[in-house]
Amino acid sequence: MTATSGVGSPGGPTYPADAWARVACEALATVYPYAPGHVVTGPEDVDVRPQTLHPAFWGCLDWHSSVHMQASLLVLLADGPLSEPVAARCRELLDARLTWAAIEVEVEYLRGRPSFERPYGWGWALMLAAQARGTRWEGPVAPLAEQIVELVPAWLAQPLPVRHGVHSNSAFALTLVLRAVAALDRPELTQLARARAIDWFGADGPADTSAEPSGHDFLSPALTQAALMMRVLPQAGRSGWLAGYLPGLGEGAHGHLLTPPLTQDTSDGQLAHLLGLSLSRAWQLRELAPYLPEPARAAVLAAAEALFEAVAPVVTDGDFMLTHWLVTFALFAHLAGRPQ
Repeated sequence: MTATSGVGSPGGPTYPADAWARVACEALATVYPYAPGHVVTGPEDVDVRPQTLHPAFWGCLDWHSSVHMQASLLVLLADGPLSEPVAARCRELLDARLTWAAIEVEVEYLRGRPSFERPYGWGWALMLAAQARGTRWEGPVAPLAEQIVELVPAWLAQPLPVRHGVHSNSAFALTLVLRAVAALDRPELTQLARARAIDWFGADGPADTSAEPSGHDFLSPALTQAALMMRVLPQAGRSGWLAGYLPGLGEGAHGHLLTPPLTQDTSDGQLAHLLGLSLSRAWQLRELAPYLPEPARAAVLAAAEALFEAVAPVVTDGDFMLTHWLVTFALFAHLAGRPQ
């Protein structure tokens, strides 16, 4: 892949930041199809027009995708370089969406429906707020972050985590929360989330990955959990925990986690998840690699590259059921391994 404007990893290739930003803006401007996830509370509660229901977070099919694609625009604006016409388009879109008035509507919606988009959308909303730090959108987005910070402890009080490979996966949401609250300087929530991760997952292993992937997965339950634990365990204990949880990773075991899963119908939103699974695996394998010995580390990094390249063409040129969300996963997979 070549590009004249792109995001580059240290020592790695450059990828098309302009193209990713363009497709994100196009998806965010796509009103329909729309999957609101709105629970109707009475006969008068039936206005589900996207811009009315969610004036900040419409487009991109659903609320969480609109949130994380706007977070991705903030990452691309900060990390680009984007060409000026594309950067201007991104700023214009964010100026229209991330307003005080629009975010007030979103906050009221969450206040009245405290389980809406729990926990996946919450994690991405906190990531959006973290990425907005130091920008002109920091102030308007701050009340959204405050509302979610208020909601998170009740979620963390649940006795059992969700372990499957779709939106309600607890480990993935915890990873997003931990990344975001570190940037948002919320040490009390960092401490709570880290303790809960260890409580939920610290004694696990060895993982049985033979049932992966399930037919609608866009996350690997095992890799997602492992990546979280590399974030919360003491540095000295991470390699040992990973060796016990995924023994032989990169050395012949769990090989099916290192190969791209296939799907036959990318116009079906659930089946299309499997292409995103390649990107999330690439993302998490790159985060796990530093805790593996050689030659497993090299093998895992090579697999991450192959997983990424298998899906790269459809990030911008695929069906809307892919393009409304894959930019985010491609971007975070590409940047995985950088200091956070």
